[in-house]
Amino acid sequence: MAPGPWRVAGQALLRNPSAVTSMAVLLLLVLLSLLAPAYARYVAHTDPFMSDVAATVSLHGEEVPVMQPNHNRLHLGLTPIGPTWNPRADLLGADNQGRDVAARLLYGGRNSLLISFCAAILCIALAAMVGICAGFFGGVTDMLLSRLMDIMWAIPVYLFAISLSIVSVSQGLHLGPVTIRSDSLLLPIVIIALVYVPYAARPVRGRVLSLRRAEFVTAARCLGVPRRRILLRDILPNVSTTLIVLAPLVMALALLAESALSFLSIGVQAPAASWGTLIEDGTGLIYTRPAVAIAPGIAIVVTVLALNILGDGLRDALDVRETSRGRS
Repeated sequence: MAPGPWRVAGQALLRNPSAVTSMAVLLLLVLLSLLAPAYARYVAHTDPFMSDVAATVSLHGEEVPVMQPNHNRLHLGLTPIGPTWNPRADLLGADNQGRDVAARLLYGGRNSLLISFCAAILCIALAAMVGICAGFFGGVTDMLLSRLMDIMWAIPVYLFAISLSIVSVSQGLHLGPVTIRSDSLLLPIVIIALVYVPYAARPVRGRVLSLRRAEFVTAARCLGVPRRRILLRDILPNVSTTLIVLAPLVMALALLAESALSFLSIGVQAPAASWGTLIEDGTGLIYTRPAVAIAPGIAIVVTVLALNILGDGLRDALDVRETSRGRS
């Protein structure tokens, strides 16, 4: 028996070394982030959310203060300890509050990856509904949804996200009977998902427009097959490949947006941490302890690069050739 199309696509993906490497990197990042509590408790023996400028670490049999005298000309102020490369003693150094950067990096990865993944799933779901309705029903429905997407498309992404965040970060977000608190991780998830819906909905709409004119859909209509059955049996399975390819790309965009919002203090709120908040914590130490800001920056670059490579691998395996902006 011949293998099914999904099995063939999976085999093609596994034959792509770049895609396999990117999946391995993403799995490693997820695993390390999930192990953040174990690392902080059993390896680093620290609470990454509690300030302790009077703490000391054991290096080479000596107790070394986490906050050390500044080496400027006046020797004023204190500078956090730099990377020790010892997982039991501030592996990547400490920040200006004496907190372990490595432990906070892992905890920040949990929030950043969770927010970007959930935002991508929500965005893809909303974009699928909008794109399928606009492309399949056409007429007034297509005009209204397309013009709404055009309005959202015309607003710069980060300006749109910042505007929504500033409005909601002080009083939460009210969606009918549902209220999302300002310190909830659901808030950046919903905001980022809404911002990127037009970017994912356009390719879906373009794909549905081409499918609506396909011979098998025309034949189903001529046979009197109900619209609901055509959507579920003919349109949705053929659009699913486009949605799968878009998922890692939207997740990469969501990760960048979350990092930018958190860097501006309008994303993840204290005491929670993300890679964006860690970069913001390290801006004042960029000349003395650059690892505080560089470490989360490298994590963001590696994750986004892996997601883009995975998206290219999925596109090649599923043979999806739509452009990023779809068809108008």
